[in-house]
Amino acid sequence: MPGPDLTLLVDAALEAGRIAERHWSRDPQIWDKPGGHGPVTEADLEIDVMLRESLTAARPGYGWLSEETEDGAERLSRDHVFIVDPIDGTRSFIDGQKNFAHSLAVTRQGQVTAAVVYLPMLDRMFTAELGKGAALNGAPLAASGTHDEPSATVLASRPNFKPDHWPGGVPTVHRSFRPSLAYRLALVGQGRFDGMITFRDSWEWDIAAGALIVSEAGGLISDRDNRPLAFNNPRPLLPGVIAANRPIHAALMARRALA
Repeated sequence: MPGPDLTLLVDAALEAGRIAERHWSRDPQIWDKPGGHGPVTEADLEIDVMLRESLTAARPGYGWLSEETEDGAERLSRDHVFIVDPIDGTRSFIDGQKNFAHSLAVTRQGQVTAAVVYLPMLDRMFTAELGKGAALNGAPLAASGTHDEPSATVLASRPNFKPDHWPGGVPTVHRSFRPSLAYRLALVGQGRFDGMITFRDSWEWDIAAGALIVSEAGGLISDRDNRPLAFNNPRPLLPGVIAANRPIHAALMARRALA
């Protein structure tokens, strides 16, 4: 049986999906965020309000960190924190694509303990609990068994394969891409892809839920310099992410070793 925090996240994600579906492909109102941080839609904001109200009402002692809520220092004093992205892949949502996701996580003292990545238009509910494994629509997940780097499939944008990132040589993998970071991580946990890479600094709300799905599926996830990830930082920005099954993670890091 899922623990109470995971059950809470699943229920909230389902409601987020209902809101998103109501706005999807119906020309939602769109604004540009200050500082070139991309678009936000009325659906993002409506989902954010719903999540904040419902989750913090259920767990009043938990802190709150969301892409669409102004951040503050109060969460830093809390042992437990919700870290959410109301819609990960907003541009895809605006374009009428189906591969956007809701990313919801609970952390305890910087470690993710419960996680959901939900793609409502594709009916895919990825879940994970610390020490209890990961699942897709209730079926257990396992990272892929690929050992050979040339056979590996890796989700990453093209700039991540610039030679200056790889002192040991650019990896000889097959590259693919999905717009949602949370979904990319979930696909690694599912074993559909062997790894994912982003060298860009990444917001915690894009990473937290997917990170637990990867690790609970038996994969490895680190920052771009092979350091473990910790969440609920004063500035919630992580120095890149590399996630993969264990052999491919080791192979990628071997090529990064001189960085």
